[in-house]
Amino acid sequence: MTPSAPQALILTPNFQEPGRRYFRDFTPGDDFYEALIDMHRDLSDEQSERANARLILILSNHIGDIGVLREAMRLARAAD
Repeated sequence: MTPSAPQALILTPNFQEPGRRYFRDFTPGDDFYEALIDMHRDLSDEQSERANARLILILSNHIGDIGVLREAMRLARAAD
């Protein structure tokens, strides 16, 4: 099996929640950010880092495409 070209990553806001209607384009992103902050509430720095690592691994497994993940890592590193 030959590897396929990585799928282009969506870099514009793309947050949504099935069955929910939003009146502003940024609202779903705000909802995600609030949930992310809530995930870290009352955690120590070490617990927060472990939670971030687990979240990355869970989402990476869900994506599954190594090419897409490599491109995402490249873009994330280039941001600094």
